[in-house]
Amino acid sequence: MAIPPRTSRPGTYFITSATHNRRRLFQVDRHAQLFLDTIQHYRAKGHYKLHAFVIMPDHINLLLTPQTISLERAVGLIKGGFSHRLSSSQPIWQRSFTDHRIRNRVEFEIRRTYIHQNPVRANLVSSAEVYPWSSATSIAPD
Repeated sequence: MAIPPRTSRPGTYFITSATHNRRRLFQVDRHAQLFLDTIQHYRAKGHYKLHAFVIMPDHINLLLTPQTISLERAVGLIKGGFSHRLSSSQPIWQRSFTDHRIRNRVEFEIRRTYIHQNPVRANLVSSAEVYPWSSATSIAPD
């Protein structure tokens, strides 16, 4: 019996995806807002529950649970949807993404805290709650 790919298993995942060549694409507020609109669009369609996110200047972190689609499809919609909306002639994303399946509530909380503290660790803000491109202030968790 074949083992299904890890991303086809149901569950909650911590996702990281970087911009192409770590370009600081999201330091432009318009781009960060467009990405936020994109993840909220697919969330509202019921494709995934979005538990936490942060949009850093050169990468994104998400904590999500796919609902009606695979993890790979969910990330594809997010990255592809943003790229389509941005309409850039330059590459937007590095290939693929990294994922880590969340195994329990403690790990979930550790990853959510990591996501929210990312802008603080990067010295972008002094407090997670004031960073505008994070679920620490932007959305109620699913």
